[in-house]
Amino acid sequence: MTLAAWAVPVMVLGQFALLAGVPVAIALAGALRRTRDRAVRRAAALVAVAYAIPLAVWLARPDGAPSLSKDIHPAFVGLIVTASAVLVVAAHRPGPRHLPAR
Repeated sequence: MTLAAWAVPVMVLGQFALLAGVPVAIALAGALRRTRDRAVRRAAALVAVAYAIPLAVWLARPDGAPSLSKDIHPAFVGLIVTASAVLVVAAHRPGPRHLPAR
């Protein structure tokens, strides 16, 4: 999950915004399945929502750019990078976060 959280801003800033959906999904699934910490879950949800909004706008627009990277507003890029940083910080906080082994 932490690696995926690091990959999201790198991919968005590196103009691979559509492919960044994969680490967004991995980070969200990992946070929801593997941790009890509400801060981590909320941060992962924030990353997913911040990514989903420009993706939905890009898919809904008939006159959109040929790629999400060219169509995404710079404010959303900043929001995605900030939300990913919040997720990384929340995931690295000390304390018990993981669910017990089954």
